[in-house]
Amino acid sequence: MKAPNTVLLILGLATYITFISLKQPYHNYYYFGNNIYNVHIINGFTNNSSLPLVVWCSSGGDSGDIGGRALQERDDFSWSVEAKFWKNTMYLCTMKLDQKRRKFQAFHGIRDVQRCNPTKHCFWLVKEDGFYFSNDEIYWKKDFSWI
Repeated sequence: MKAPNTVLLILGLATYITFISLKQPYHNYYYFGNNIYNVHIINGFTNNSSLPLVVWCSSGGDSGDIGGRALQERDDFSWSVEAKFWKNTMYLCTMKLDQKRRKFQAFHGIRDVQRCNPTKHCFWLVKEDGFYFSNDEIYWKKDFSWI
């Protein structure tokens, strides 16, 4: 007689956990399918052929320092990120062009897992007036300025 009650209790608990997890919008993507995201930083400056945009990125996690690049106009620096539901994955990048310098979060799991879907791409276009985000390279939204 105890076995059916135990099965019902386990089934009820599993259903409850499923519904609670679905209420967290950024967690939905962790549970289903591919958790690999591609982060791209694109030099969107115009007429800076002699002065590259210097990018240096690192993660506080296992990946550590992923290095940097000197990007000429329209060059792309990219890497893959595995988002894990038990850990908030984050990549911090420093951008430098002449006297301009800015640090920003190129990938932040809580923020980006949802907005980089469904393409699994997080594009950053760095321009004279700021940093623009897109997940499809068609629609861009300015996230912040250099200052």
